Amino acid sequence: MSYEKLELLIGGEWTNGTAGKTEPVINPATEEVLAEVPHASTDDLDRALQAALDGFKIWRSKTALERQVIMSKAADLMEARKEDIARTLTQEMGKPVAESRIEMDFVISVTRWYGEEGKRAYGRLVPSRIPGARQMVLKEPVGPAAAFVAWNFPGTNVIRKIAGALGAGCSIIIKPSEETPGTAIAIARCFQDAGTPAGVVNVVFGVPDEVSRHILASPIPRKVSFTGSIPVGKHLQKLAAETLKRCTMELGGHAPVMVFDDVDVEQAVNLSFGGKFRNAGQVCISPTRFYVQEGVYEQFVDAFTEKASSIKVGNGLDDDTMMGPLIAPRRLDWMETLVSDAKSHGAKITTGGERLGNQGYFFAPTVLKDVPEDARMMNEEPFGPIVPMAPFKDEDEVIERANRLEFGLAAYAFTSSGERAMRLAGAIETGLLGINHLGVATPETPFGGVNESGYGSEGGIEGLEAYLRTKFVTEIAV
Repeated sequence: MSYEKLELLIGGEWTNGTAGKTEPVINPATEEVLAEVPHASTDDLDRALQAALDGFKIWRSKTALERQVIMSKAADLMEARKEDIARTLTQEMGKPVAESRIEMDFVISVTRWYGEEGKRAYGRLVPSRIPGARQMVLKEPVGPAAAFVAWNFPGTNVIRKIAGALGAGCSIIIKPSEETPGTAIAIARCFQDAGTPAGVVNVVFGVPDEVSRHILASPIPRKVSFTGSIPVGKHLQKLAAETLKRCTMELGGHAPVMVFDDVDVEQAVNLSFGGKFRNAGQVCISPTRFYVQEGVYEQFVDAFTEKASSIKVGNGLDDDTMMGPLIAPRRLDWMETLVSDAKSHGAKITTGGERLGNQGYFFAPTVLKDVPEDARMMNEEPFGPIVPMAPFKDEDEVIERANRLEFGLAAYAFTSSGERAMRLAGAIETGLLGINHLGVATPETPFGGVNESGYGSEGGIEGLEAYLRTKFVTEIAV
């Protein structure tokens, strides 16, 4: 099985860099070493910074239509190479290849959408109170951008940064995860092969803190976008503050799921089940804390348990695999810690709760019932295939419980009451709320959290705006 050639992209050239240091990329299903990803030296990073500045001058001078044509070509190349990239994604991340294909469809759609939306970075004319004056509000690219992304969606996390920046007329330096570099490199090759000018897209790898400190200390990047954990997001924000870089922070979540007793239980189970075990639960918007109203609690738990126990876990390249491995041994350790803690607090395992096999990083799909609020998994993001469930009495109670954590990325509710749906829309503190379905992430809609889940949005017109700055020009003709 072929795997992407791993290189740095600096100033339009593919290179192994000058650091002379690499680290292995591990297939989490087999524990085999797929390849070695090269690290960038400080000299490499300085070259990438200068390349981004030079590339920005070229890219911003192009018309929005010219940029859109190149981005459309890149999307066409991704379409043509989709199967190969999807298999690279599965090898390095573990998810079933069917999920990887869906992720690549999203990557392609985001690229095309931002290319088109860049043609609609509208300004406006403002009527003047000064006779003879013309007042113009202009939107212009903010400048070179820097981006750092997590491993869980090697395509989605990368393309939201690249396409958003390029659609607005910015260049970008992106550091994908060293655990999942191949997908990002394959995507970058599509942009290069589509005719993106040198320096517009730069891809680097290395020790995360060393790379981020060096890049963010430079005055060249004017925008920072990060997808990852809350602690790292806070750290990057502090570094960015030294040079007043604009930030978008897409951080962790712990999504509550509120299931009311007026729903079709089977339908609610089917809808929430698919979202929960997608990517083995390693999803920032994964439905996580299940609160089920007392009247349907036992029925819901039993039905969810039955479906979870039937999941086929295995290598993502196998056609019949429904859920793949976790990314690394540290995630298995965290799953075991959470399950043990929940049991010590009185929770009951209805299925799963243990590692699977002796090769690869597999953990059984797990459902726990009667999980109290003081269990760690109800307070710390599991980021894995664990489903804690607890009953609730009434609407006021579940709203309070849903809002009690500092997280505010995603939330979900299932109810047949339109009035209740409207009340929840106003009462739940979250950036994304799905009612009776889980489709909260599309290319054309904003994606982002509130409170400690971050700020700013990717996707939609908000995602383009994040890479634009506002200039006011007033003129009197003489």
